[in-house]
Amino acid sequence: MAKNTLYNKIWDAHAVAMLPTGQTQLFIGLHLVHEVTSPQAFDMLRERGLKVAYPDRTFATMDHIVPTKSQKRPFTDSEAELMMQAIERNTKAFGVNFFDFASGKQGVVHIIGPELGLTQPGMTIACGDSHTSTHGAFGTLAFGIGTSQVRDVLASQCLCMDPMKVRKVEINGKLNAGVTPKDVSLYIIGKLGVKGGIGYAYEYSGDVFRDMTMEGRMTVCNMAIEGGARAGYCNPDETTFAYLKGREHAPKGSDWEVAVGRWKALASDADAQYDDVIRFNAADIEPMITWGVTPGQSVGVLESLPDPEKIADEGEKQSVLLAYRHMKLKPGQKPSDIAINVAFIGSCTNGRIEDLRAAASIARAATELGQKVDPRVQAFVVPGSMQVRKAAMEEGLDKVFLAAGFEWREAGCSMCLAMNPDQLKGDQISASSSNRNFIGRQGSPTGRTLLMSPAMVAAAAIAGHVTDVRQYTSVTTGAAQ
Repeated sequence: MAKNTLYNKIWDAHAVAMLPTGQTQLFIGLHLVHEVTSPQAFDMLRERGLKVAYPDRTFATMDHIVPTKSQKRPFTDSEAELMMQAIERNTKAFGVNFFDFASGKQGVVHIIGPELGLTQPGMTIACGDSHTSTHGAFGTLAFGIGTSQVRDVLASQCLCMDPMKVRKVEINGKLNAGVTPKDVSLYIIGKLGVKGGIGYAYEYSGDVFRDMTMEGRMTVCNMAIEGGARAGYCNPDETTFAYLKGREHAPKGSDWEVAVGRWKALASDADAQYDDVIRFNAADIEPMITWGVTPGQSVGVLESLPDPEKIADEGEKQSVLLAYRHMKLKPGQKPSDIAINVAFIGSCTNGRIEDLRAAASIARAATELGQKVDPRVQAFVVPGSMQVRKAAMEEGLDKVFLAAGFEWREAGCSMCLAMNPDQLKGDQISASSSNRNFIGRQGSPTGRTLLMSPAMVAAAAIAGHVTDVRQYTSVTTGAAQ
């Protein structure tokens, strides 16, 4: 049983009661809300005559359904407009903080939490979105929850949860040039499987994660859920504190030093015990792409697609055969043989400023070589928040993308979930920096998705097919993105 880990420290500090079911009633320090999973939860409160227990710990935005070409109201999608009206009405009625367009702080929920300093080490965080694990990058326990649990947290600020085991995922060494946190995530999931983390919280440790920026750590923790883990986290360190210092909701003055002292004590002890330890070598990781219909079906960009006849497990073999049928690909095929129709850069996984810088470096290098987005490809960039968009434009990244033939969009979830006008059509194949390649995920039941890093997406957009990002000499190296 795990002992003296960050997981144990935060869990024990927030435990309110042990329930007869064996579950723990946890106090939730921060509740993040968006427009898709909250309308029914607020209606449930109304039906019971309940109020939001801690409105000062509750923050809302809209991200999933907002269009990215034009955000003029009313939205052309009537259902999206109704969802917008609902969250506007509910946040006002229940006194919940709301980051709308007028605030200048609207964006993807897992991007605005950290950028505003709402996400802080030692917290328990809940949100009605599976990728809430993102916030674990700051040394938190962050959980995605369903609509009925959104109701429970709104009403009581508590959540009933089963205790988890803790697995340390340790990667030492230095990443190869062109290898990013997204590649690290896909590599881990490929090795451990999409169900490998069931029942676990993942603690990411070792040289690779210590060297990552906070934005890189957020990408890895975001994808923890794709490997079956309930949560993923990194221990807070000087990189964490430097990111948070001065942000709007971070502690100020003397409170800052007190908070940092408290946050340092949260890190897993040197003699911490884990339920499982997995170790990988950084040098073994290459730029990755998914080729199938789960994030675990991936290969290095220079590898060949796998032979299903060499797979011993019958269930896994059938999953691979299904993937080949849907994706219209063949065993032994090289990734570079896969042509794309759409290139999407954005999402809660890779819609931050460093992601846009990495993709822009490829666009800039291509432009210098006289190359632009392949005319057969629709390529677009969707910043993860209004503040990310503003920062990118101040750096001139929008001009870099536009010069290379990319579209420059407004902030939102966009084609990650496709609950908005950004959707694949027919059996189009997408190079995507998002987190899921499930059948139908990007808006078309026959659409096909290849997951990869933002830099790899940019390179594919220009080549018109999957390509090794390392051919562009200006690509960022190491663990920055």
